[in-house]
Amino acid sequence: MTPACERILDQGLAALEVAIDAAQRQRLLALLGLLHKWNRAYNLTAVREPEAMVARHLLDSASVAFAVRGPRLLDVGAGPGFPGLVLAILDPQLAVTLLDSNGKKVRFQRQAVMELGLDNVTCAQHRVEAFSGEYDQIISRAFAALGDFVGLTEPLLAADGEWLAMKGGLEADEREALPAGVSIETRQALEVPGLDGAERQLLRLRRTAGGDR
Repeated sequence: MTPACERILDQGLAALEVAIDAAQRQRLLALLGLLHKWNRAYNLTAVREPEAMVARHLLDSASVAFAVRGPRLLDVGAGPGFPGLVLAILDPQLAVTLLDSNGKKVRFQRQAVMELGLDNVTCAQHRVEAFSGEYDQIISRAFAALGDFVGLTEPLLAADGEWLAMKGGLEADEREALPAGVSIETRQALEVPGLDGAERQLLRLRRTAGGDR
């Protein structure tokens, strides 16, 4: 990767107060290089320039690391693996499952896991409706409207688990479409370096008292 990519990554992680060691930094840069290489052939993301990929994928993913505790994290609609791959690199103790129905994107996930030696990541090619498991946290960056995200993944969330929804804006109708027994616990603005002017926020949702399970 270019020196500019390295500088943007280092400065961005410092601004987010995300500390990494040399091995984690090398893995993040290797992931960036692999994404750029595959994207030229397989069109995994609309972002073309490596420098833009740092902010749009690496730093955007890292911006929610403070809220991730796991230990079992499901990334729904993970696409080529964001935010899950980045979160797995930042926390080797986290057990991350990447779920997506798109074959070429899951093939990229698997290649990245193999090349980066990420033994804490599982890649699954399924539709969410046909998937099973139990997770402490379920995260989504661009999977679906909020109500659909929660409704489709509710059977996969542990009894005391929480949803993490990475969003731009939040329309009133999305909030109103949440299933009964689920509420937004916190709503926090995210300041992602390099995404100046782009609205980013993290919603943390839980079942309310008397909700299912």
